Amino acid sequence: MIEVRRSEERGAADHGWLQSRHTFSFARYYDPRHMGVSALRVINDDRVSAGQGFPAHSHEDMEIISYVKKGVIAHRDSMGNVEQLPAGEFQLMSAGTGVTHSEYNPSATESLEFLQIWIQPNVYGIEPGYQQKRFPARQGLQLVISPDGRDDSLQIHQGAFLYHLRLDEDGSASHALDRGRTIYMHVVSGVLNVNGERLEAGDGVRISETDRVEFVALEDSEALVFDLP
Repeated sequence: MIEVRRSEERGAADHGWLQSRHTFSFARYYDPRHMGVSALRVINDDRVSAGQGFPAHSHEDMEIISYVKKGVIAHRDSMGNVEQLPAGEFQLMSAGTGVTHSEYNPSATESLEFLQIWIQPNVYGIEPGYQQKRFPARQGLQLVISPDGRDDSLQIHQGAFLYHLRLDEDGSASHALDRGRTIYMHVVSGVLNVNGERLEAGDGVRISETDRVEFVALEDSEALVFDLP
């Protein structure tokens, strides 16, 4: 089964300082056909104006991933972390029993563009945690998040894997999919052919009931690939 979610079909929010596109139902955007995929609940494609950001707010029992496409996030949280998250780095915050954090664009001139992702955990009431890492840039699928932290990946409280896909034009990669699991892919940039479907920046695709997913880059491309229970 393959189900494509086109970029222009996503929910939209305009808050002036924040422009956001919602892959799944979020805040005032509600579509019962798009409530998430397995434990994956949120993919928000956010653009934050220079000098603006999200003031301190709280979360509980959610695994929150941020990936910066352009600019820098200035992060501060109730665990004592005060960090800069530049383009190309991944952040994973386990909210657990509760965490308060703020995210700002520290630039006075440039916008910030990042993906905010929420994955529902498989354990609740845990101690909050924070992880951040830049992974070596390489072609193909790079494991960045896993349930057990294998291959120096960040560790998530869910049976989910996140891969960072980078392919130069005409490059290809493949991923074996175990029975009963589902792939969700979000295209960050470029154009990809995925199991026969042409996908462009902002597009997503859900794939299941197959044993292999094939990726071919029609131009230099980048995507996030979730392997979900």
